[in-house]
Parts: sequence; structure tokens; C-alpha cells
Amino acid sequence: MNRSLGDLLRAATPLAFILAIVGGMAPALATQAAPALPQMGFNNWNSTHCRPEFNEAMIRGIADKFISLGLRDAGYRYVNIDDCWANWQRDKDGRLVPNPKRFPSGIKALAGYIHSRGLKFGLYSSAGTSTCEPLKENRGFPGGLGHEKQDAATFASWGVDYLKYDNCNNQHVDARQRYTAMAEALRATGRPIFFSVCEWGENKPWLWAGKPPVSAGSWRTTGDISDSYASMLKIFKQNVVLDRYATPGHWNDPDMLEVGNGGMTDVEYRSHFSLWSIMAAPLLIGTDLRTIKPDALKILLNRDVIAVDQDPKGVQGHQVRDADGIHVIVKPLADGSEAVAMFNETDAARSVNVDATEIGLRHGAHYRLRDLWAHTDATGDGSIKIELPAHATAMYRISRL
Repeated sequence: MNRSLGDLLRAATPLAFILAIVGGMAPALATQAAPALPQMGFNNWNSTHCRPEFNEAMIRGIADKFISLGLRDAGYRYVNIDDCWANWQRDKDGRLVPNPKRFPSGIKALAGYIHSRGLKFGLYSSAGTSTCEPLKENRGFPGGLGHEKQDAATFASWGVDYLKYDNCNNQHVDARQRYTAMAEALRATGRPIFFSVCEWGENKPWLWAGKPPVSAGSWRTTGDISDSYASMLKIFKQNVVLDRYATPGHWNDPDMLEVGNGGMTDVEYRSHFSLWSIMAAPLLIGTDLRTIKPDALKILLNRDVIAVDQDPKGVQGHQVRDADGIHVIVKPLADGSEAVAMFNETDAARSVNVDATEIGLRHGAHYRLRDLWAHTDATGDGSIKIELPAHATAMYRISRL
């Protein structure tokens, strides 16, 4: 016998009926809410920019790779597309439309496919009159400035879960005004859409972007990263000192990961991944997963390191040492343990000694030290003595015995 949802609800107890109605209405009543943990996923920009291979087939293939490579099981959730997805002009009603050559099935269909894989879908726009990629007549694709309500409604109707909102062609309009307008428009749709402010740190967004009325899930603290050790190092130094501004659900964002793109060594990529994780930064893969090499994939799938980034205490690591090219960062974890990263930024191997008291441990106590890259355990008083190769990072989880 087939029974409609209405029949089932009417047959339910009053309490069950109320719960069912509330549950059914939840999507419509939802407000924008940042997840408690830093976002994990993929963005195509670092690997493709606006090249022709950035298209619907590629993004569907990336979503499939999340599953076959084990990334979804490791916690990566968002499949985000960046600039160049839109057509050059809005339609006659002023709405954004996708580029028909790159996305012939449309954005809603693409989002539906990604959702069917148990993943979430992210989109890109800019808080300006046009986006950042000047491919035609020295102007970008349509931006969101002055179209916030219309664009937010469009994004919600397509099933968008994440908006990266850039800063190009902003016409010198106050940043807080521009980002507040889109934040309020997203909330008004009733669909939870993660709001990623990409303002490049120009107006110190760590002071305001995580608070009402913007209440963004993350905000860029730096300019764009590039696939080089020098770029990664510069951005790390800019972001690591901002730890006091990150709070659960509102994160400092030092830009996407370059792991796997070929411009750094594996040692440098391990440092990149370790430092982003101990800084509770978003972990957004920036390499083409369809062609990723095993060594790069192994870095991205290190669950011991991922667990530090995703720790539910939601604290960004604090730098306790920055001297002679050696950095020591400590991140308290929800189970009472401490994550510790030791980074050698110099071009030569260095001996590094870290006393237990330097990282906030009790003198004379006994601890278990788990090496998060070697995946081995040792016991001791919490002190660490290690030889660090050039550009290398060692990472430990230290817990009381």
C-alpha cells in the first residue's frame, strides 16, 4: 500500500507530527552557519586557472576522485569552482548564468551531481563590479557588487553550499559594507552557505569578518599563494601571528594548498601541510586529483595531521618560538593533549631542542609522544630533541600518561 507523506504525518502522534514538520521545514528556516571545523575540500584555481580544461567534466571527475582516492573518508567535503565559470554577461533579467561551453548542463546540475556523491559544492564571485580574471576587453566576469540579493538567491536555487567572495574591481567601496551586503543576502536565502571572505588581508578582516554582521566562516589573511617555498614561507609568517583572532567556526585563511603542483619538494609540501594544519587553516586541495602522484596524495591523506587541523577544540596553534630560523608552534587539543610543530625555515639542517616547559607541559611528568609523520610512538618527559633537514617540519601529538 502506498501512503503519501501527508498520510504518514497525519497518522503519527502529535509529537512526531510536530517533529516531522519542523524537520521538513529546517532547510527553509536555516540560517547561515559556519561549521565548527576548518573547511576541507578542493578548489581548481591553483591547478587550472582559466585554462580550457576547467569545465564540467573535470569537476565531475574531481568529485569521483574524492571517493576513489579516499579523500571523502579522510574528511574532505567541498568541491569548489573558482573564477571563469560564468558567462561574460548576465541574462536579460540580470541573473548570472554559467558559461555554456564550460558548463553545458548548468551549475544546478553540477551541484546535484556533487551532492549525489555525498559532497558539498562551492562557487566563486567577487565583491566588485567584475571578477579578477580579465580575459575579454580587460574586464572580468560579472561581479556581485550591487547584485548581492539577486546573486545570493541564484546561488541558493542552484544548491550552492559555499561562496568564495573575492575583492577585485571593488570600486573603492568600503570592504565591510561590501562583505556585509553579501553575508546578509546569503542569510536571507534560508540556505546554509559557508561564506569565505577573500579580501587578501587588505583591511585586516581578522578584526571584523568573523563577527556580526559579516560572521564569515573564514577570511583570507594574505595575498595569493604560489607554488614555491618562498611564497609558502611568507604566507605562513603572516598568518601564524594572528592566532588570537581565530575562533571555532571562524578561521584565518592563508590561502589554498599547493601540495602536488610540482613547485616544491615533498619535504616542503609536508611542511606546508603541517603548518596549515597546526594553524587550524582551511585545507583546500589545489592540485588536479585526476593526475595526482602517490607521494602528494600520501601527504594529503595523513589522518594524524588532519586530526590536528580538525580538532573540535577549534584553536589555532600559537607560536612559542621564532628564533634563528626555527619556529615552534603549539596547539591545544580537545582531549587534553598538545600538538607541536617544529619548522626549520633555513637552507641547512639544524639540531632542535624543545624543553617540555617551553610548550606548556608539566616538568617531570611522563608523556606519550606520537610522531605524526613517522606514525610512531615514544614516551618521555615531553622534551623533544631532533635533527631537522632544511625546510622540514616535525610534528608531534603529546599526551599525558
